[in-house]
Amino acid sequence: MVNRQPRSDLLANAQFLASPHYDDRPMDADIDLLVIHCISLPPEQYGADYVEDFFMGKLDCSLHPYFQQLISVRVSAHIYIKRDGQLIQFVPLAKRAWHAGLSAFAGQSRCNDFSIGIELEGDVNHAYTSMQYQCLATVTADIQQGYPLITRDRITGHSNIAPARKDDPGPHFDWSHYFSCLDLKDN
Repeated sequence: MVNRQPRSDLLANAQFLASPHYDDRPMDADIDLLVIHCISLPPEQYGADYVEDFFMGKLDCSLHPYFQQLISVRVSAHIYIKRDGQLIQFVPLAKRAWHAGLSAFAGQSRCNDFSIGIELEGDVNHAYTSMQYQCLATVTADIQQGYPLITRDRITGHSNIAPARKDDPGPHFDWSHYFSCLDLKDN
């Protein structure tokens, strides 16, 4: 369940690691979009804490050649779901995480202003785990309780809001399976 304490907006069942990469949303912003992403650092490698370090601005970019391109990059997501289903939150839901970049949905630009971003540990070339789908469905249902404007037609992938730049969560993300898991949570 979403813990709706004033000024926190934290998921009760998530580990909270505070990212410095967020700010306030515009005063008139309705949170009504859920964006699903994927990330792995280095690409297609799982299990390390590099994503957590990256979102918290603590990634040692000397540890891997790929990380050199991440120097000075400041991004975050609200939620991160690891391959084993571990749930980590970096930004309170009411705040604006820096996950979507240059983006638009249904004719409205600046998706970070009105969306919640969920990152799955993974990449566009591999399937996601059943534990991730179960956790994602549970988290989605919990978020929808606190943010009822996030309906099924307001859940999308990063590739749909930034198609010229992004392709995640990719062709291996099973939207039908995800929505089936979500339907089970609703019943």
